[in-house]
Amino acid sequence: MRVETTPLRDVLLFLPTPHRDDRGFFTRTFDTEIFDAAIDEHTTLATRAGDFRQDSQSRSAAGVLRGMHGRGGRGEAKLVRCARGAVQDVLVDARPDSPTRGRWMDVVLDDVDCAHLFVPPGLLHGFLTLGESADVCYRIDRPHQPGEDVGVRWDDPDLAIAWRATPTTVSERDASAGSWRDLVAGG
Repeated sequence: MRVETTPLRDVLLFLPTPHRDDRGFFTRTFDTEIFDAAIDEHTTLATRAGDFRQDSQSRSAAGVLRGMHGRGGRGEAKLVRCARGAVQDVLVDARPDSPTRGRWMDVVLDDVDCAHLFVPPGLLHGFLTLGESADVCYRIDRPHQPGEDVGVRWDDPDLAIAWRATPTTVSERDASAGSWRDLVAGG
C-alpha cells in the first residue's frame, strides 16, 4: 500500500494494490501498521489506528451531493473510501491554526483504485456521486454527536469549489447550511 501526501496539511491518500484476476479482485482495505507509520511520518497528529471507533456506510444515487460537513469541538478523524461506484470527494481546511485554512482539495474515490482518504479533525468533508450510484464507507474516531455538527454550503462563493458535475439532489440541511464567512467569524 502506497501513501501519498496532499496539498492540505495532514491529509493523506492511502493507495492499496488490488490483486485482479478473472474472478474479480482482492485488496487490503486497512492496515494498522501502515496507517500508524504514515501518520508518524507525514503528519503532526497523534491519531492512531486504534482510535477509530465506528464504521459507517452511505449509499447515494446519481447526482447526489452530500456536504460540506464538519464537527466542532475537537473535531473528528475519518478514513473515507468508495466501496462501490465513484465520487468526487472534497475537503476544505477549516482549522484556525492551519497554513492551508480556507483551501480545498478534491480526489476521485472509486471501486477501481480502492483509495482511502485520511481526513484529520478540523476539515469539512463532502462528496458528489459520479455515475449511477456510490457506496461511501467511513471509519470515524468517535461517535456522532449532532450538537457539534458544523456545515458550509456546498456552493459557497468564497470557497468556489469546482464540482465535476452539477448536483441533482442536495438535502435541505446542506442547501441551507451557513457560509464560509460565518464559520470563520465564529472561530
